Amino acid sequence: MALKLVVGNKNYSSWSMRPWLALRASNIAFDEVFIPIYNGEADKKRILGFTRSGKVPVLVDGDITVWDSLAIIEYAAERFPEAHLWPEDRASRAQARSISAEMHSGFMALRNECGMNLHRPVGAIPLSDDARANIARIQDIWIGCRERHAKAGPFLFGTFSGADAMYAPVVHRFRTYAIKLAPEAEDYMAAMMALPAFQEWTRAGLAETLVIEKFETV
Repeated sequence: MALKLVVGNKNYSSWSMRPWLALRASNIAFDEVFIPIYNGEADKKRILGFTRSGKVPVLVDGDITVWDSLAIIEYAAERFPEAHLWPEDRASRAQARSISAEMHSGFMALRNECGMNLHRPVGAIPLSDDARANIARIQDIWIGCRERHAKAGPFLFGTFSGADAMYAPVVHRFRTYAIKLAPEAEDYMAAMMALPAFQEWTRAGLAETLVIEKFETV
């Protein structure tokens, strides 16, 4: 039985993008279930039918249900070790998990001020000092990882990993809001945007027509 991954709108749902990209880029087969978010009680009940958290994404593997993006990536890494979703080297693996957890729990100013919205015309907006500090920290993470692992490939730890999946929505945010970055960070963004799975998600998001007004504020 194939895995089942429940996701929300590709245009807006950064949390759905993370495990979807981790699975797709790692060639892990799954059936996708799309349920629009913030689209009324009927769709809310559909989500609740998969998880009492009431949120997407959700991974279903037989009688096992996993919710939360990072938990799904961790589960997939254990379930499919051949996919190498975390680096093999223990020190690198610890770092990859640390920066993924930092993304999971942090950078709130950037998230609040630069929501993921693939349809939004590219253009800069005024940002708070906190958001700019978030941007500086993310660049520091990206550049530090690339300096250590550039010889192994174009991603944070050379080859694609769960850490890249966790930062994928930030790539969209930086592009959409025309945020100026160091050349090394721009090179990493280019590698991510060239990833076939990243492009597949982007095309699908741009093809969506459902507009969620609460996410159209900037």
